[in-house]
Amino acid sequence: MDQTDRPDSQDLIPEDKPASQSGRRTFLQRSSAGLAAALATGAAGTAWAAGPPAAAANSVKLPLIADPRTEQKEETPDANLPPDDRIGYAIVGLGHLALDQILPALSNCKYSRVAALVSGDRNKALKIAHQYGVREADIYDYQSFERLADNSRVQVVYIVLPNGMHKEFTLRAAKIGKHVLCEKPMATSVADCQAMIDACSKNNRKLMVAYRSQYEPMDRMIAKMAKENKLGPLREFIAGNSQNQSGPSQWRLNKALAGGGALPDIGLYALNAARFFSGEEPYEVSASLTQPAADPRFKEVEESVHFIMRFPSGFTATCMASYGCHESRFFRLQGTDGWAEMDPAFGYNGLRMRYGMLVDGKSANTEITIDPNNQFAREIDHMSLCVINDKIPHTPGEEGLQDQRIMEAIYESARTARVVKISKPQASTRGPDPEEETF
Repeated sequence: MDQTDRPDSQDLIPEDKPASQSGRRTFLQRSSAGLAAALATGAAGTAWAAGPPAAAANSVKLPLIADPRTEQKEETPDANLPPDDRIGYAIVGLGHLALDQILPALSNCKYSRVAALVSGDRNKALKIAHQYGVREADIYDYQSFERLADNSRVQVVYIVLPNGMHKEFTLRAAKIGKHVLCEKPMATSVADCQAMIDACSKNNRKLMVAYRSQYEPMDRMIAKMAKENKLGPLREFIAGNSQNQSGPSQWRLNKALAGGGALPDIGLYALNAARFFSGEEPYEVSASLTQPAADPRFKEVEESVHFIMRFPSGFTATCMASYGCHESRFFRLQGTDGWAEMDPAFGYNGLRMRYGMLVDGKSANTEITIDPNNQFAREIDHMSLCVINDKIPHTPGEEGLQDQRIMEAIYESARTARVVKISKPQASTRGPDPEEETF
């Protein structure tokens, strides 16, 4: 398919709804062995309820592991950079993800701004440019992409195209001297991921993969709990991510454009979360796929995938993803001393977190809701600060490469009905933790 014929609607990620633009933030905690004791969080600090109600005399008040306001707040100076001093982004592809999430997020960023648009539909691009104050001279099509080399207003290219196009535009961006923020999955093969890393390295450009959940406050709280051994040694991760995919013309059902079906699109969330929370790399995987012959949507890609990853410590991750079920997203991380879960998980908004453990010999649990939080603004500003301060992004190309290695092992296991070994990466797949660096 010629690039000019590739509709920007191919960028659509239909399983999530646009994030609320409201500034309201709500924190809700419940601690219980039976009923709950309430927590109210005000602007001046955290006020705990005086004690459990009489009906919950056996309840145990479980403090927060970390103040959610600390995780909610961007770990950046309060002062915004003047607009002209912010890092400029060229948004490549104007589908629903770009229009509903990324461009609005750029309006909320402290260190980032939209500086150019790249689209196969100039009329659409002109309309969007007017909405976001982008100059007509800063609109490009896919053929004129290389003209961005002469645009000093653009430092980063944000690739929001179908998976099969990520490699092409990453290589083109690196060659003209632009840093790259690429949507996940990084590409459709290990070879393509490596080529993207090599091209950015050769041209001394930064490459970051947009694993937005690793920048989301509640996900980060859970990762911190695991890292600080608050849950004890980790034993199990269970996750599911499902949606009833439209089709059969949807680009995500085209193997050349998507690289696969449910696995690289929505199964990747569970795969990456297991690695992020545990801090470990799996050494083997077993998997099975479902591809119903009678459903015209799945002529080229799988409808669903089930896989189990095993890690050196004995930790296991049991995950599923489906294009044929009603929308559902959840996970639970279990350790010897406690558990943490999110349901819903993985989405842009409306996330809920709970965790539980023994307190004074009694089982207690806590629920936290942070609403809303713009995950895209957090990850975009992280990339901008990495450019400003010459830092390695927290989720660099190596992170995407490792996930692709594991996904290829999952497909191999399903094809052969055997357990497949996974080689350990030679170096860490992640850059410095944002809390410890500039995020």
